[in-house]
Amino acid sequence: MDNHQKRNLTFLTIGLIFVLSGVEYAVILPTIWRYLQILEAPPYFLGLGLSAFSLSGLLTGPLFGFWSDRSQNIKFIILFSNLFEIAGNFMYFIGYSKWLLLCSRLIAGVGAGAGSSIFGFLTRSTRPEERAGIFAAIMACRQAGLLVGPAFNLFLRLCDFKLGPFVVNKYTSPGIFMCLLWGLLQFVVLAMYWDVPPVISEGGVVLVEMKQEEGDNEEEAPLMGSDEEPAHTYSAVNSDELETSTVSEMQSFQGASAGSDPFKNFSASREFLREEVVVLLTAQFITLFNQTALETMVTPMTQRYFGFGELGNSLMYSLCGVEVILGFFFVRWLSGKVADRTVLAIGLVICCTACIWCLVFLCNPRGGYGWELSAFIIGVFLQLLGLPFVAVSQVSLFSKVTAEKTQGFSQGVRRSVGGLATILGPLWAGGLTNNLYIMLGMMLALLLMISVMTALSYERLTEPRAVQSAHSCDSGG
Repeated sequence: MDNHQKRNLTFLTIGLIFVLSGVEYAVILPTIWRYLQILEAPPYFLGLGLSAFSLSGLLTGPLFGFWSDRSQNIKFIILFSNLFEIAGNFMYFIGYSKWLLLCSRLIAGVGAGAGSSIFGFLTRSTRPEERAGIFAAIMACRQAGLLVGPAFNLFLRLCDFKLGPFVVNKYTSPGIFMCLLWGLLQFVVLAMYWDVPPVISEGGVVLVEMKQEEGDNEEEAPLMGSDEEPAHTYSAVNSDELETSTVSEMQSFQGASAGSDPFKNFSASREFLREEVVVLLTAQFITLFNQTALETMVTPMTQRYFGFGELGNSLMYSLCGVEVILGFFFVRWLSGKVADRTVLAIGLVICCTACIWCLVFLCNPRGGYGWELSAFIIGVFLQLLGLPFVAVSQVSLFSKVTAEKTQGFSQGVRRSVGGLATILGPLWAGGLTNNLYIMLGMMLALLLMISVMTALSYERLTEPRAVQSAHSCDSGG
C-alpha cells in the first residue's frame, strides 16, 4: 500500500471519528434532562452536565496538541483518547447517581481533546490550497453525525431489558451504545490509520517534506512567519519512486521529528498575540458563542410562538443539519476558487444580515402565524448559511498563520477558545429567552466587532509570504 492510499484511509478514519462525535451529541442530548430528573438532580445539573464535556475538552486540547507536536505519534494519541470516551460513556450507562453522570461527561470530554492533535496532523498533511476543502469535509462529517444520531434514538428508546446487574432503558442505552461504537473505532484506527509523512503534490511531481539534517541549525530556526524563516526544504521525488521509498521516508520523518524539539524557541506571546491570530481566535469565539446561544434560544421560541412539540423540533433540526452539510460542501468547492479571507468576509456579511433580520422580525413578531413562521425560517436559514463560511475559513487561515511545527498545540488553543464559547453561549442565552432584544443585540455587536477587525486586518489574513515563496520555488525547481 503506497502513501497515497494510506493517506486516503487515514482521512476516512478521521472523518469517522468526527461522525461519532456528532452521533454522541445527538443521542445523549435528547434524554439527559429526563435522565437527571430520574436521578433526582436539581435543574442546574443540566447546564453542568452539558458544560462538563466542553470544559474537559477545553483543558485537555492544548495538552494533547503539545504531546502530538513533541511525539508526532497521532495514532497512539487517538487510541489513548478514545479510552476516555469509552470509559465516560460506560459511566453514563451505569448512572447510579447524578454525580456519576456528571463525572461521565467530564471524562468523555477528555477524549474530545484529541481533536487538536488531529487538526495539527491535517495541517501538516495537506497543501495550503487544499486545506480549507479538507477541513470543510471533516466538519461536515460531524454535522452528518448530528443528522443521523436521532435515527439511532428511534431504536434506543425501545430498549427495556437487563444486562447483568445493569438496566438498559431509553435513558441508559445511549451510554452503552456509544461505548460500543467508540470501542469498535479502536479497531478501525488500528487497521486504517497511519501517521503518514507530509506529502505535497504539485504539477504531477510529488514533493516529500524532508527535515534539514543540520542538527542544531534546524532546531534554532525561528517560528514560521518570521522574515528570515527558511521554512522547510522539499526534495522532488518521481511518483514511481515514491512507493519503493515509503518505509525509509516514514523512518526519516519520524526520526527527525523525535530528534528535534518543536518548542525549543517557542514563545506563546509571539505566536498568539499577533494581529491576524487574535482576529481569527476572536472569530472562533464569536462564531461558536452565537451558534450555541441560538441553539439555546430556538426550542423555547418555537414552543412559545409556533407550538412545536418534540416531532416539530426534530424535523426542524434535521432540516437544519441538511442545510449545514450542504453549506460545508459548498464552501469546500468555493475555497478552491477564492481565498480563505474572502470566504470569511462573505460569511461575516451573511451572519450580520441574519442577526439584523432576527432583531427586526423575531423580537416582536407580528402579522399572523404564517408571516411569523416565514420570518423565523428565513432567520434560521440565514444564520446557518453563514456558519460554514466563517467556521471553515477561520480554521484554515489559523493553520496557515501559525507555526506548522507546533500546530497541534496551536489548534488546541483555538479549540479551547471555542470550548469557552460553547460554555458561555448557552449561559448568556438561557437567561434571556424572554428578552431577545438584549440577547440578539449583543450577538450583533460581537459580529460587527469581528467584521471591523477582519476589515482592518484583511491584508494580514493570508499565508505568510515566506511559505508562499518556498512553495513557488519548489514547484518551479
